[in-house]
Amino acid sequence: MPLSDTAIRNAKAKEKPYKLADEKGMYLLIAKTGKYWRFDYRFEGKRKTLALGAYPDITLKDARERRDDARRLIAQGIDPSAQKKATKAAEAETLEAIAREWFVKFQPSWVASHADRIIRRLERDIFPWIGPRPIRDVSAPELLAVLRRIEERGALETAHRALQNCGQIFRYAIATGRAERDISADLKGALPPVKGGHFAAATDPKKIAELLRAIDAYEGTFPVTCALRLAPLVFVRPGELRTAEWKDIDLDAAEWHYIVTKTQTPHIVPLSKQAVEILSELHPLTGHGRYVFPSARTPDGSRPMSDVALLAALRRMGYTKDEMSVHGFRALARTVLDEVLGFRPDFIEHQLAHAVRDPNGRAYNRTAHLPERRRMMQMWADYLDELKRGAEIIPIKRFA
Repeated sequence: MPLSDTAIRNAKAKEKPYKLADEKGMYLLIAKTGKYWRFDYRFEGKRKTLALGAYPDITLKDARERRDDARRLIAQGIDPSAQKKATKAAEAETLEAIAREWFVKFQPSWVASHADRIIRRLERDIFPWIGPRPIRDVSAPELLAVLRRIEERGALETAHRALQNCGQIFRYAIATGRAERDISADLKGALPPVKGGHFAAATDPKKIAELLRAIDAYEGTFPVTCALRLAPLVFVRPGELRTAEWKDIDLDAAEWHYIVTKTQTPHIVPLSKQAVEILSELHPLTGHGRYVFPSARTPDGSRPMSDVALLAALRRMGYTKDEMSVHGFRALARTVLDEVLGFRPDFIEHQLAHAVRDPNGRAYNRTAHLPERRRMMQMWADYLDELKRGAEIIPIKRFA
């Protein structure tokens, strides 16, 4: 007798696996690990078994449809097991399948926000159009057509980033033997260049003073307020600030040690007296958790502040995207330390965690110029305090 839904639901596992027969070679295999649909058939004189899926994900009706599809293939002289393997192999070589494999492999080396942007970009702008295509068959004109869609909606920079990601995916496919060439290289110059620009930053002394006073007057949560007050004092990358961990901060030594996200190298930020004071104020509130600036939704401090929290605070303070960004604190410090306070560019670049090399081409280590950088960071904090008080700062000669 053919199986019924009731019989399938009521079937219980026994000490050994057993079968419940349906019809036309199909049966349900009952094991301690679950219930599995199987189809026995003969092809070219050999007995074979085809897996049709697991119950209840595959219902009785679904399983019978899959069995009937397999029987039709057999009638056409096609082995359904070989066909299934060929289909899986083809699916594994689509652009989307390889892109997701590439993403999973490299995601651990990226900060979360960067990884999220990449996968969202691919899922929104690439996969719907050429994701199902075998990666070997995707042509440069096809890829360009997809990028044009992005460009036409006014997101030229996103189009360039999508092209860059596709190039990384094609090179990964070449390395793993599933593509022969990187077609993204054929599109060099096919997109209009992105107009040069910088992160918005207030670098005029009067505007800096206004910004600092606005930060002091900001009425947000205490962690966000502290992060805003600390941002101009340490001028690290926004993602590094919001994911700062208490274990990396030594208040007694006035140092913050962490790994630079962009280069994956160790870095030291000397903390000024003002920075230590801010962190000391915050420690009783968030020091029990992992992150210095935890998410408002995780009181236990197990997750860092949102990547838009500080930007949203600046906007609530009235600063538009053309006036100031969180990343702009870096540009602010770089400009003023050089042009106003006169510090050596290599001290500044090293403190910004940029790649700085010695005359022999070797990268400086994290302790390079640490005493000088410590002095620079304290003078920088003092300078900001003077600005807030309304003092007139006159550019001085460069420090050796």
